[in-house]
Amino acid sequence: MKIKKLIALGLCAAMVSGMTVAPVFAAEEATEDAAETEDAAAEEEATTEDAADPAAQFEGLKANEAYEFPMMVKSFQSTYWQAAVEGMQKAADELGVTFTAQGPNSESDIADQVNMINTAIAAKPVGMGLAACDTSSVTDALKKCAADGIPVVTFDTGVADAPEGSVVAEVVTDNAQAGAVAAENMYAAIKDVIANAEGQVIIGEVNQDATAQNIQLRGAGFINKMIELIQADGKTVAVAGNEFYVNAAEGADAKEADADVVIQVAVPAQTTVELCSTEAQAILSKENCIAIFGSNQVAAEGVLAANANLNVLGSDAAAGDVIGVGFDAGSIIKAAVQDGTFLGAVTQSPLMMGYYAIYALTAAANGDEVSDVPTAGYWYDATNMEDEEIAPNLYD
Repeated sequence: MKIKKLIALGLCAAMVSGMTVAPVFAAEEATEDAAETEDAAAEEEATTEDAADPAAQFEGLKANEAYEFPMMVKSFQSTYWQAAVEGMQKAADELGVTFTAQGPNSESDIADQVNMINTAIAAKPVGMGLAACDTSSVTDALKKCAADGIPVVTFDTGVADAPEGSVVAEVVTDNAQAGAVAAENMYAAIKDVIANAEGQVIIGEVNQDATAQNIQLRGAGFINKMIELIQADGKTVAVAGNEFYVNAAEGADAKEADADVVIQVAVPAQTTVELCSTEAQAILSKENCIAIFGSNQVAAEGVLAANANLNVLGSDAAAGDVIGVGFDAGSIIKAAVQDGTFLGAVTQSPLMMGYYAIYALTAAANGDEVSDVPTAGYWYDATNMEDEEIAPNLYD
C-alpha cells in the first residue's frame, strides 16, 4: 500500500514540475488522479485481503438477539464431530448465542438424520447448521428452509445442488485440495518404486462412502492428482473399483489389465471401521499393492485395523513397506503416524469449521450477507505434529 502511494505521489510531482506554464487546474487534475489511484489501490488491497481471509467478514460481529441454532452433525461416531461441537461452543460463548448439536448413531443412518432435520425445521429456527450424511437426501428439507426463510449454513460437507436461496454459506474444507495433498506426499515416497517396477502395481483408496460431497471431492482429488503425477513420470494409469470414483476420475489413460499403475477404489456397504477394514484387507492382500489411502477417520482406522492382521504398512517403500496415508486425526491415526505405520496424514480443522458455522449463522440471522469460508487440508507426519500450525487441528 505504501509503495503504491509513493508511486502515485511521485507521478503527481513529475507532472507538476514538467508543466510550469500550464494552467493551475492541470496540477489539480494530477493531484485528483493521484488520489483516485491511491483509493483504487486501497480498495484492491482490501479486496485481496478479504479474499485471502474469508473469515475477515465476521470481524466485530455481534448477535442482535440471543439466537438458538440446531446444528446437524453426521453422527457422534468419531471424535471429529466432538471437535466440531467444541468449536461451536467456543463461538457461541463469544457471541452470546446457543445451539443444540444433533446427529444419528452412524453416518449411514441417513433417514434418521433427515427426520431430525425435519423436526428442527418444524420449530422454525432463525437458522440451521447442516453436515449432511447424504446430500441428495436433504433436498426437500432445504426447499422447506428456503420457503420458510430459514438460512442454512452447511459445514464439513457442502450441498452442490442445494435449492436456490436455501444455503447462505458453506464452511468446508477444500476437499479436492486436501485429497491432492495426500497424493503428493504419498507419491514422493513411492515414485521410485513405480519407476523401477517390473510389472503392474496397485495403489489403494478406501472411502467410507460415495454419497457425501466432501468424501467424493476428497477421494477424487487424491485420484486425479495421483494420475497427474504418475503420468508426468511416463507411466500409464487405470482406475478400478467403485463406479462413482471410476467415473469421476480425470485423465486415466489405460485399461486395468494394461496399466502400469491401477488405483483400486473401495467403498464399504456401510460406514463402519470394520467394513472399511474388510475392504482394505482385500487391497492390502494383493502382492503388488504398494500404497493405500484412507480418506477420512473411519476409513483410515479401517486401513489400520486391516494391517493388524497383515502387518504390511510402513514408511520405507524401498524396503518393501506398503505406504499408508490417512486423513483426519484421532488417537489411533496419530499413534500410527508417530510410530511410522502411516507415512503421515492430512488433517482438517473440524474445530474451526464448527466455530465459523456458528459465526456465519449469527451473521445470517442478523440479516447480513455471508460468503463461504473454505479451509485447507494440512499434511502432518512424525516430524511436524507438534508445530503450532498443526497441533491444534489434531483432535483426539
